[in-house]
Amino acid sequence: MKNYISKIMVLSLSAAALSLMPVLAHGQDMNTNAPSAGQTAPKPKTHGAIPFHGKIDAVDTSAMTLKVGARIFEITADTKIFNNGEPATLADAKAGEPVRGTYKKTEAGKLEAVTVHLGAKAAQTPKPDSSGKN
Repeated sequence: MKNYISKIMVLSLSAAALSLMPVLAHGQDMNTNAPSAGQTAPKPKTHGAIPFHGKIDAVDTSAMTLKVGARIFEITADTKIFNNGEPATLADAKAGEPVRGTYKKTEAGKLEAVTVHLGAKAAQTPKPDSSGKN
């Protein structure tokens, strides 16, 4: 009986060692694609736009910029501007007016507006109660 149990133990340990072998071998190869000491890894690009909101401090239609707080957003031909849900232009923006939107940072470090929504956010209508009570 002891001989039978020892054979099962040896086979179990051998099976465990064999099943872990690919995992250990894979862990050793993880750094093969790392850049060498003289190279730097490329900076990952961010594709998402960053939201902003606040009150307009200044509008410059000749420089095509919009100042909100300490940030100055550049308005480009691709910037989508809306005033209370309707298409608008930068000339429709007024200092002191609430504004929200999204922007992205350029490689030069400037803030390029993607979307600009002028005016207060429209009040959302409450959803009907799903419990059946009125």
